[in-house]
Amino acid sequence: QLQLVESGGGLVRSGGSLRLSCVASEGTLDYHTIGWFRQAPGKEREGVACMVGHGGSITYADSVKGRFAISTDNAKGTSSLQMNNLKPEDTGVYYCAARRPPHCAPGAEYFPYWGQGTQVTVSS
Repeated sequence: QLQLVESGGGLVRSGGSLRLSCVASEGTLDYHTIGWFRQAPGKEREGVACMVGHGGSITYADSVKGRFAISTDNAKGTSSLQMNNLKPEDTGVYYCAARRPPHCAPGAEYFPYWGQGTQVTVSS
């Protein structure tokens, strides 16, 4: 069973940057599609970025386009989410997730493998 571990969260001021990392326990992500999601208190989990395995297509939520960048090295089993110009509304627990099919999916229910999450807090 693929296990994922996120790191890199923290407290940052509005306009600041953070880089989140996700590492696969198996040391490889094979051909998995990787998604990054976030969940704010009292809200549903939402997708922010997704990348098809081995340099495939990338999609972003409209709210993060131009500010966030996903990268994945399937062979090394790592994925990163670079977050720039952070805003208070970006606050939440961020998760990386994986799925086998080689295309992104709109909802969390399509991703069977999840990390434990890392907290991102953006102060105004």
